[in-house]
Amino acid sequence: MIYTRTQIEEREREYLAPYGMKSADSRGRAYPEEEPQHRSAFQRDRDRVLHTTAFRRLEYKTQVFVNHEGDYFRTRLTHTLEVAQIGRTLARILGANEDLVEAICLVHDLGHPPFGHSGETTLAALMKDYSGFDHNQQALRIVTELEYRYQEFKGLNLTFEVREGIVKHETEYDVSTVAEEYEPHKIANLEAQIANVADELAYTAHDLDDGLYAGLIVPYQLEGLGLWEMGKDEIGFSSSRFDELTRHQLIRRLVGILVRDVALATQKRLAEANPQSVEALQLMAAPVIGHSEEMMGMIRELKDFLYQNLYSHYRVIRMAAKAEHFITELFAAYTGRPMQLPDDTRRRIDTGQASLQRIVCDYIAGMTDRYALQEYQKLFDPFTRP
Repeated sequence: MIYTRTQIEEREREYLAPYGMKSADSRGRAYPEEEPQHRSAFQRDRDRVLHTTAFRRLEYKTQVFVNHEGDYFRTRLTHTLEVAQIGRTLARILGANEDLVEAICLVHDLGHPPFGHSGETTLAALMKDYSGFDHNQQALRIVTELEYRYQEFKGLNLTFEVREGIVKHETEYDVSTVAEEYEPHKIANLEAQIANVADELAYTAHDLDDGLYAGLIVPYQLEGLGLWEMGKDEIGFSSSRFDELTRHQLIRRLVGILVRDVALATQKRLAEANPQSVEALQLMAAPVIGHSEEMMGMIRELKDFLYQNLYSHYRVIRMAAKAEHFITELFAAYTGRPMQLPDDTRRRIDTGQASLQRIVCDYIAGMTDRYALQEYQKLFDPFTRP
C-alpha cells in the first residue's frame, strides 16, 4: 500500500496528541508551493535540510574536540543525528509530530561556525558593532537566504513551524531572540521544546563520553555524582575495572535514564495543565517538556563537573585560544582586503546584499574547522600556495 500525503495527514489527526502539531495545520511557507503527493510538509522540510551544503559541512565542525584530534570524537553532524534520534523517541512517547521534531533537530545547529562555542564567541565579539552574531539567527539566515538551491526563491522555503523552532531554540547555552514575526508572546511549540531538551540531553551525556574516551576525565573523578551513581547502579557496575565496553554501557544507560525522566515529568505536567490544542500549549507560562526537579539537580551537578574538568581543561582552553586567533585574523584579512575573498562571495559585496562585515561573517561561519585552518595557512604562511 502506498500512503498519500492526505492519508499521512489523516493518520496524524488520529494518533497525535491534541497539542501535537499536525502538518495539515501548518501556517505554510513564505513562498507558496504545491506540496508533494507522498510526503507531509514537515517531511519535505526534513529532506530539504538533509540535502543542504550547510548540513554536510557539520561533519567537519567541532563539538568539543577539533576534528583532527581523532575520528572517534563527536562532530556537529554526529551530535545533530544523536539529537534527532532522541527527539524522535520523545516525540513518539509524548504524541508529538515526529517529522517536525526531526526537522527542527536536524536544522538546529546549521548556523554554528567552526571551532564550536569558541568560534561563536569570537564571531559575536567581532560583529558586536554590526548587529552581532548568534548561531540560531545564523541558522535562520541559512535556510531563508544563504542556501541557494531553487530558482523561485532564496533559502529552503521551510514551513513556519520549523523556522519558529529555529528562533525559539533554547538551552542553557542558547538564548533565543524572537522577532515579532514569530510571536514572542508564545513559548515554543511542543515539537520545538522536545528538540531543545533533546539537544541539551545529548551534549551532556555525549560530552561526558568523549571526555572519558580522551582521558581528560577519569572515572574515579565522577564518583559521588548522583547521575553517575544511578547509572552504575542500574547496570550493576561495582568493579574497579573500567573498560571501553563499560563506558558504552554506562553512557547508554545515562541517556536512557534522562529520556525516561523527561517522559515521566512531562506527562505529569501535561496532565496538570491539560492543554487541548497547539495554541493552548504555546500560551502556557513555561515550557512543558523537561526533567523532574530531582533530576535537574543531578544534571546541574554533572554540568558543573564537566565545566570544571572538561570544558576548562587546559587542552580544550588551548584550542579555544587558537580558534579565537584563527577567526580574528581571518576576519581582519577579509574585511581589510576583500579582494582575497572568493568570486561568489565578492559578488555578494558588489551587489550590496549585506554589509562587508556581515558577508565576511557569513563566509567564516560557513567554514569547517579544516577549511578555516587551510585558509589561515593560505593567507599567512608564505610557504603555502594561496
